[in-house]
Amino acid sequence: MDHRPSLDPAVADIRRAVRTALATVTGPVLVGLSGGADSLALAAAVAFEAPKAGLPASAAVIDHALQPGSHRVAERAAEAAESLGLPARIIRVDVGTEGGPEAAARAARRAALLDAARDAGAEAVLLAHTLDDQAETVLIGLARGSGAASLGGMSPDRTEDGIRILRPLLDVRRAATRAACLAQGLPPWSDPHNLDRRFLRVRVRQDVLPVLEAELGPGVAEALARTADQLREDAEAFADMIDETIEDIVEHAEAGIAVSVPALAANPPALRHRIIRHVVASEFGESLTRAQTLEVARLVTDWHGQGPIDLPGCRAHRAGARIVFAAGSA
Repeated sequence: MDHRPSLDPAVADIRRAVRTALATVTGPVLVGLSGGADSLALAAAVAFEAPKAGLPASAAVIDHALQPGSHRVAERAAEAAESLGLPARIIRVDVGTEGGPEAAARAARRAALLDAARDAGAEAVLLAHTLDDQAETVLIGLARGSGAASLGGMSPDRTEDGIRILRPLLDVRRAATRAACLAQGLPPWSDPHNLDRRFLRVRVRQDVLPVLEAELGPGVAEALARTADQLREDAEAFADMIDETIEDIVEHAEAGIAVSVPALAANPPALRHRIIRHVVASEFGESLTRAQTLEVARLVTDWHGQGPIDLPGCRAHRAGARIVFAAGSA
């Protein structure tokens, strides 16, 4: 009697994660593929699971043109996708400079993937971020003093411009994607930027996490990922509370928006600060630092006649029982 070869555990884990994500989708999906081990393992799992779920699937390879020979890397990634049964498209992008090289490349890639998803009629884009990526994100957020929303890390399922962004591998370690590629005979590309110590994420990956694992014991990455899950739940709960509250406490003002002082004062600091940040972000498209948020909050809790506060994209001042946010700053 012939016996079928056993499925490699890493391949099985990744397919299971992808199967779970695809169960929430009803239309075509697009895989963001770089050719690295993470995205190649994801692409292989999608190529296997999507037909079983009756979902059309394709891949988009983003060529950032930041390294010599990047077009050849993109071509090899597209060829790998085609060999797996995923139609692939190569998209070359122009990477700007705003926010630094990592942020600029990320913004260009995200915009290109969303455009590619719309062109393909895709309901969702699947990205290959792993548990290790999540842990690194949380550590970077801690180092920068970020709030709970940022420390919540990457969401496994969010919607941007009408396209769902799914990250099925957030519970999968990076070592598993490499093992899955090896087991399936898929040669991943090794991005030199992943070894470039100019980048903060590389230093966190190479230095910080290994030291934490060595000094605190194994499981640090998993603990950081669990922390992200918990903080993301908290952030979502606060967001729901703000949505329920905001219509009752804000009103339009000349060139801006006004918020009720008594209503802000009645809320606990955590919710008060989030309302202030939400108002500025939604009305003026700007993010406030904690120091700026606290300065505005003092117009509510420590009012002694202080003048207007200049903020990114707007100015806040107290007018009777209202905090008014108006366009422009000094």
